Amino acid sequence: MTVELTFVSADGSVHRRSGTVGESLMRAAVRTGVRGILAECGGIAACATCHCYVEPPWNQGLEPRSDMEDAMLEAALEPTEFSRLSCQISLSPALDGLVVRLPVDQI
Repeated sequence: MTVELTFVSADGSVHRRSGTVGESLMRAAVRTGVRGILAECGGIAACATCHCYVEPPWNQGLEPRSDMEDAMLEAALEPTEFSRLSCQISLSPALDGLVVRLPVDQI
């Protein structure tokens, strides 16, 4: 099963992609060529180069950030209350239509 995803670049350009249920948001972004998700650590929450901002109300339906994710986000550029590591978001049918914004730059 696939879910529809929308990535909004820092310049405002919109990139619509599809992800597979069970896949991480980071893997879907990398697989479909989304610029701005670097994913240098490969998805183990060790670099913060997959930082994104999850748009409300989508942020409310996600699992809370783990202590490890919080620690990595401290190293991200310009984190906000909406910041998440896309490698820590597992796609589910409930996330069909998910909208995320990409930061100006990754570390």
